[in-house]
Amino acid sequence: MLRFSLFFLLLLTISSAFSQRLRDYDFTPGVMIPGAFNAITDVEGVKVGHTTIVVGDAIRTGVTAILPHPGNIFQEKVPAAIYIGNGFGKLAGYSQVEELGNIETPIVLTNTLSVPIACDALITYTLEQNKDVRSVNSVVGETNDGWLNDIRGRHVKEEHVLSAIESATSGPVEEGNVGAGTGTICFGFKGGIGTSSRVLPDDLGGYTVGVLVQSNFGGVLKIDDFNAGEALGKFPFSESIRNQEDGSCMIVVATDTPIGPRNLKRLAKRAMMGLAKTGGIASNGSGDYVIAFSTAKENRVPYNIKNPEMELKELHNDKMSPLFLATIEATEEAILNSMVTAKTTTGRDGHKIEALPIEKIVELRKNAKH
Repeated sequence: MLRFSLFFLLLLTISSAFSQRLRDYDFTPGVMIPGAFNAITDVEGVKVGHTTIVVGDAIRTGVTAILPHPGNIFQEKVPAAIYIGNGFGKLAGYSQVEELGNIETPIVLTNTLSVPIACDALITYTLEQNKDVRSVNSVVGETNDGWLNDIRGRHVKEEHVLSAIESATSGPVEEGNVGAGTGTICFGFKGGIGTSSRVLPDDLGGYTVGVLVQSNFGGVLKIDDFNAGEALGKFPFSESIRNQEDGSCMIVVATDTPIGPRNLKRLAKRAMMGLAKTGGIASNGSGDYVIAFSTAKENRVPYNIKNPEMELKELHNDKMSPLFLATIEATEEAILNSMVTAKTTTGRDGHKIEALPIEKIVELRKNAKH
């Protein structure tokens, strides 16, 4: 009993160091149960690390790294798929993932003009781990943080990317104005990094789905089916936020379910439905990408081939629907967590983006019910 109590005391201490999240305001989107951390790291083995770069009045950017498992990812590649919701973006590594159905590096998120340096850092990281390798498919996603950040200065360096990878941990994930979310904007308010998870009941397999997002897009905000954007007078094409309906959203979906690239692509498609539930519209200038991977050990792809044949364990198609729902719910909540935890930020040229007024939204929702 003492050990049990100490565990929850530790969780309480850890959570107190992080910002309040959506559920702290009595919003409970969906019907499925989150994991212990309500984060992508609820999928066993997944780690997340951030490097946050805030310098002077104009630099507001960073890097977020997602590690599918703690081992050598190049030597033990994970089944993966990428779904393009709207292709106005600079995601690197897509074609090989589409062709071969696996990922061989950590997944890195950063700003638009830092994709090349992030790719280079992933090459450095992989070559240092694997002495005989001569080809690396770096997977790097991005959103444009140029409103708050001096993006043209290209302040992300190789050491920032490597630091995010090396500092990656399991457990609670820091959200809001951190890493790749430091300079992002969502629905006209401060966006950022957000995460959530869902755990299927035992009779549906007991699998876990975790989602992490870099939110930087627009639309008319909805929170757990409450029309928050309308209640706040925020519309996507009004004069006040005419240029903020564009942006982008990177969504990373992890699961321990034994599935291959085909069903991972199907899972990735459903994440866009989670984005839509928040009021996102995948506008013309928004690069909306979903990267999905499975951590199931039996389905990892070895670099060194010992057997010319591979035996892939695949969940039956008829059993996929609960995972679809889990992905939709976790994506919706991850996006909302990215906003609820974000703080008001002033950046380049004095541009200021306010934090989501969540307490006001709570009051507006309460009044709407009466």
